[in-house]
Amino acid sequence: MSHTKIGLGLAALGRPDYINIRLEQDVDKSIDGFKTNAFKVLDDSYALGIRDFDVAPSYGLGEQFLFEWNNSRDHSDVNLSTKFGYTYVANWEIGFNGKHEIKEHSIDKLNEQWEVSKALLPNLKIYQIHSATIDSAVLTNDAVLSRLNELKQKHGLKIGISSSGTEQVKIIEEAQKVVFNDRALFDSYQVTFNLFEQSTFHILKQLLVSGKTIIIKEALANGRVFRNSKFQEYEAAYKYLEKLSKKYSVGVDAIALRFIMDYLEPTLILSGASNTNQVKQNLKALNFELNNDEISKLKSFVVFPENYWHERSSLKWN
Repeated sequence: MSHTKIGLGLAALGRPDYINIRLEQDVDKSIDGFKTNAFKVLDDSYALGIRDFDVAPSYGLGEQFLFEWNNSRDHSDVNLSTKFGYTYVANWEIGFNGKHEIKEHSIDKLNEQWEVSKALLPNLKIYQIHSATIDSAVLTNDAVLSRLNELKQKHGLKIGISSSGTEQVKIIEEAQKVVFNDRALFDSYQVTFNLFEQSTFHILKQLLVSGKTIIIKEALANGRVFRNSKFQEYEAAYKYLEKLSKKYSVGVDAIALRFIMDYLEPTLILSGASNTNQVKQNLKALNFELNNDEISKLKSFVVFPENYWHERSSLKWN
């Protein structure tokens, strides 16, 4: 049985628009409405056994919501993670026509965002570079890397990266080269991995063997694992997911999550749930195991990373 845990990512809980194929449109998109919902989902997730919560400054008010919730509940056993490098700029404008977040991997941005994020201590366990890329040169920025190492030593944090895009393997390889006093800076890797995007499998397996923390995001491919007439190329995958869903009496989401657990066995998979029902459905993945034939069949639905990421880039914020 896999030891993978399920955690909660707050990307869909902290801002009114998010890159996802959302089915439920009847939600209160006011700040108060979102805060009330976020606190409910956080409370319910905790009651259901979730202890790992991941956020970022670019998740709208997600970091503030998590701080207020954590402060008011005073749970001693939660593990929080956040990031630096992206700033939310949509200012809660519904249907904002433009970039919702701006990337900046500078030392100034790190120091600015750390001043806010450090309020999550002592429950803050992992601090990450948000969507590290080769282009941003953050993995060769000595000022940023030295500061992260300083924070690691001072606060006992794990330092991590999150990655996206077609160059995930290359990004991880570059991150592994960053060393201070003969010790790797990065202890944690948050990676996009799912039924359709499996390009990092081998390097993640190596990292797991070496004791690194592997966190999986976008495990449901931004909603693309659910049957959708816009994605005819996934018809065979939809049919098989629905067949397994019926066999195990769980939703397609639980099958997609269980596939990652049984195939990759990461440390943590983040649920991107936006309500309690979705959390409950996701957690059903913990109650069964797929057999080798089923894992093998699900592996076969992988697509080329270029195709996967091109398709993802065309998804709308909604």
